[in-house]
Amino acid sequence: MTTTLEAPAVHTGPEASPPKPRRFTKTLTRAVHASAAVVLFVALWELVPRFVLDEGTRTFLPPLSEDLQALWDLALDGELADHLLASVGRSAAGFAVAVAVAVPLGLLIGWYRPVARFLQPLLELARNTAALALLPVFTLLLGIGELSKVTLVVYACVWPVLLNTIAGVNTVDPLLVKAARSLGLSSPRLFRKVILPSAVPTVFTGIRMAASYSILVLVAAEMVGAKAGLGYLINTSQVNFQIQQMYAGIIAVSVLGVLVNSGFVVLERRFSTWRPKEKA
Repeated sequence: MTTTLEAPAVHTGPEASPPKPRRFTKTLTRAVHASAAVVLFVALWELVPRFVLDEGTRTFLPPLSEDLQALWDLALDGELADHLLASVGRSAAGFAVAVAVAVPLGLLIGWYRPVARFLQPLLELARNTAALALLPVFTLLLGIGELSKVTLVVYACVWPVLLNTIAGVNTVDPLLVKAARSLGLSSPRLFRKVILPSAVPTVFTGIRMAASYSILVLVAAEMVGAKAGLGYLINTSQVNFQIQQMYAGIIAVSVLGVLVNSGFVVLERRFSTWRPKEKA
């Protein structure tokens, strides 16, 4: 009688499960929800002027496709690049000066309470004075050249960075500061190890706000006494009744603002890698 021995089954572990379609569906649903309002706005901009408005009104609000064609024509002949570089150069210069001044000053004011109490009334007065309201003052004092426009951008950008930096320092957990002092950390190391990491998210919120202000304020300033820039393009197109080019300039400003904000969001995540990720 012959006995057949069967080899024991070898378990190599659980089989890799195929990617779940549920994850893809969830990602697709999020993308649809995030872009639904923009898609609806774009569709209305294209369809309402084309099929609802009369010919006279349509002259002042052309369909989006015509505005995008004007934007493409400006890009092809290089005019858009010239205006874009002029605006970005002014905004970047004013923004950089504002951040370089406001962040150290905000850390100083936020850390030393007597300084904060002394400057609080002046800060409240200055931050509630609209930057564009001071455009005639800057123009009278500094002329209609580049200096007045860059200075106006500096003024507009300083306040969100300064106030958010002060708030970031003030919201640091006092227990962390006490623990760091009990460990014998000197003031410079306390700033570097505790204060700055804790204040980074709030500081970057102010920086992102300032980046947006630098573009919006500059566009308004470029409508007075400028020879290049997106604000100059929008104003000149409106005066010359080039409506499609005017909207093309507005679209360029909007896209530039979105790109700048997205860039600073990525930068904020890079400097805040220690923070726990929020669940979606």
